[in-house]
Amino acid sequence: RKFRAPRHGSLGFLPRKRCARHRGKVKSFPKDDKSKPCHLTAFMGHKAGMSHILREVDRVGSRSHKKEVVEAVTIIETPPMIAVGVVGYIETPRGLRSFSTIFAQHISDECKRRFYKNWYRCKKKAHMRTGQMWADDDGKKSIDTNFNKISKHCSVVRLLCHTQPKLFKLKEKKANIMEIQINGGEIADKVAYARSLLEKPISVKDLFAENELLDVIGVTRGHGYKGVTYRWGTKKLPRKTHKGLRKVACIGAWHPSRVCFSVPRAGQFGYHHRTEVNKKVYRVGTKGDNKSASTPFDLTDKAITPMGGFHHYGEINEDFLMIKGCVMGPRKRVLTLRKSLLTHTKRVALEKISLKFIDTASKWGHGRFQTDAEKKAIQGLLKKEKSTDCDSALIPLL
Repeated sequence: RKFRAPRHGSLGFLPRKRCARHRGKVKSFPKDDKSKPCHLTAFMGHKAGMSHILREVDRVGSRSHKKEVVEAVTIIETPPMIAVGVVGYIETPRGLRSFSTIFAQHISDECKRRFYKNWYRCKKKAHMRTGQMWADDDGKKSIDTNFNKISKHCSVVRLLCHTQPKLFKLKEKKANIMEIQINGGEIADKVAYARSLLEKPISVKDLFAENELLDVIGVTRGHGYKGVTYRWGTKKLPRKTHKGLRKVACIGAWHPSRVCFSVPRAGQFGYHHRTEVNKKVYRVGTKGDNKSASTPFDLTDKAITPMGGFHHYGEINEDFLMIKGCVMGPRKRVLTLRKSLLTHTKRVALEKISLKFIDTASKWGHGRFQTDAEKKAIQGLLKKEKSTDCDSALIPLL
């Protein structure tokens, strides 16, 4: 049965239904190591699009050693996140329980919008008391007391951080908020580290570096209600089958007189919560770098945004990560990036990446040119560009 007619589709991802949340949730953070300095373990970004790179493999003993390979890469835009709170957790017999939450004095409207259903009615008094607590002496004393209680009683400290939608150039107004666990050091060190980050921007380069492996958590692309052949990959029935052939012929025995959960059925396909592990970081880009797509072998000054922009996304003007392979979801989908849970020892994981070429040709069609200057050098100027050049030349004469 297992080899001649194996079942179609995995039962490990049941139930296949629409995810309750749009943002990928970190369900387990990396194991804490007190010997290391305090550091954050997750970040958020938006998927911009894909491209491809050329590199030379450095893997002694492999058939592809010293050979050039072309690989697909995904670009994730990751502007700085803002820390707005600290949450302490205590251990109970039933797992972790939140002990205390402390918010920062100043919270942006982008973040406040996430807390309310009707922002128009609530914005006058939204989070007014949290700011007042930091203003007077009694409030400051209570805040210090809460920080001391977290240091004394808690075993896990997490930082409340939110994205900045104004930097993404999307139509979003509400910030995405998540708790990021602080690993390393003693509890008092974690609390001091979290307090030092309040109201400050956190950059992606503070968390991830090139050649590092990370995990991507997000929600896949939704496809709506799909039939059993598309959803589970079951075999189509013969052509002359009565009432359709994209069906399952037998959905179970007479008894038990119900349909078993493991029988493929039609239903929701896509928009599922998924985690992909061990994605290699090929490049960490910084804001305003006009050579973010240049390499030692390709000295052309070019930014990571391809000609014409990433389709249905636009230009990348902030920090970004270049990750090997694909990730879940359509472009503009918010993704959670987590530090790897594993200690990597394999040669593939420890391989140093040296990029030779990053493609920035147009993704709209058969892109032939890497930069606008290269296109003009080969094809010449357009008629409208020639007229503007002529006008600019005539202005000094007038």
